[in-house]
Amino acid sequence: MDESLAVQVLFYLDLIDYFFDDDDLHFRAVVIPDKTKLDHKVRGQDHDTWYYRMYYRLLFALVNPENRYRIFLDIKDTRSEPKIQKLREVLCTSKHGFAKTVIENVQSVRSHEVAQVQLADLLIGALSYLHRGETGNKGKLAIIQRIKQKSKRSLVHDTPLSQKSIY
Repeated sequence: MDESLAVQVLFYLDLIDYFFDDDDLHFRAVVIPDKTKLDHKVRGQDHDTWYYRMYYRLLFALVNPENRYRIFLDIKDTRSEPKIQKLREVLCTSKHGFAKTVIENVQSVRSHEVAQVQLADLLIGALSYLHRGETGNKGKLAIIQRIKQKSKRSLVHDTPLSQKSIY
């Protein structure tokens, strides 16, 4: 590993440490082992609808009616606004029928403009690399190892819904 790459890896490891050391940061992921096995026709949906259903599945377990939320999603495309508003509506009406004040806002953002979304991208990238069975990049493997160490999890099994994040 050349020196500049080693510095980058150290930076990413520091970010992982920062995430696990901050009690206000939490992360949850939905891992789809093999998207080629998805049969959207059977479910009466297209891939885009499925994508937002996975957001719902991810977020539903996290929402507590006693709190207030502003949800920021990495921008998917220029036509996502109606789906985002539908996601907010479904989350609000399905979680004990609470008022829309619980989820104050759901909006798309450019990930490079929001530090928390960049951090989520780092964690998603590590999980994706692990679940694809990749082993060729020592830097990525070091990041995965740090996440395993800090979370005390293998990262290959589901986290119980009762647990709010990977740690």
